[in-house]
Amino acid sequence: MDKLLFTGGTGFLGKNIRPILDKMYEVTTCGVTPDDMIKTNLAKEIPQLEQHYDVVLHACGKAHVVPKTEAEKQAFFDVNYTGTVHLCNALEKVGAPKALVFISTVAVYGCEFGELITEEHPLRGDTPYAKSKILAEEYLTKWCKKYNVVLGILRPSLLAGKDAPGNLGAMVNGVKKGYYMNIAGGKVVKSILIAEDIAHIMPALVKKGGVYNVCDTFQPTFGQISESVANQLGKSKPISIPMWMAKCMAFVGNFLGSKAPLNSYKLEKMTKNLTFSNEKARKELGWEPLDVLTNYKI
Repeated sequence: MDKLLFTGGTGFLGKNIRPILDKMYEVTTCGVTPDDMIKTNLAKEIPQLEQHYDVVLHACGKAHVVPKTEAEKQAFFDVNYTGTVHLCNALEKVGAPKALVFISTVAVYGCEFGELITEEHPLRGDTPYAKSKILAEEYLTKWCKKYNVVLGILRPSLLAGKDAPGNLGAMVNGVKKGYYMNIAGGKVVKSILIAEDIAHIMPALVKKGGVYNVCDTFQPTFGQISESVANQLGKSKPISIPMWMAKCMAFVGNFLGSKAPLNSYKLEKMTKNLTFSNEKARKELGWEPLDVLTNYKI
């Protein structure tokens, strides 16, 4: 059984895919939590690895925060870019792996809206999150070429799974507490991926490598997702409010801080279609994603 080094393996993604990975690899996790097998802060130090690994899954990263200060902006580069460099420095000392899989993001495209965006789209992301991921992708491309490592770069859309963070987590919490409302019928469409599909794509990816968008083939609406969440929680279907009312609520939310259920930034993201194409991964890797509405368990 191949040895796998999994950075960020005790976070949201790790908790959702670890049971599957354990059947395929001898897994060692690396990160900052007490549960990590190798405890290290990649943003600040080069970890001391004790052995060679056949495969590396680099999922350690900073996301789901809107930076307000220069220090908060820099933190994205410290974790997502410098952390990647430190990881590679450590791998050089024990021998480069056969394959490295990097969890990037569709945010590298810099799109606020769009339909079936492909991997050919220019990387125009201008947030600290996107820029730091782009830098990490570029560094890994050069490093893996130098050391003859198969590089797989995955650009996931919104991830669905147990205890999901970000906007999906906010939706679950809102439905649970009874304040979540769809806007203008909840017809906006977003690409989503069941988190465990990251594990399902690994066997083919570590052999072939490449850059791939990963998301469900069926693009559900916010209304469908919120109804699925409500059903699982035993709650009634969330109500829908008209756009004019949502804009008024968002305006007030702008003055209430980041914990406000709705503000102008959140409203904009919630009311524009943003979907990505998974055709390349399906054709080249023979991968078929799980249906989100059927398989998403909160």
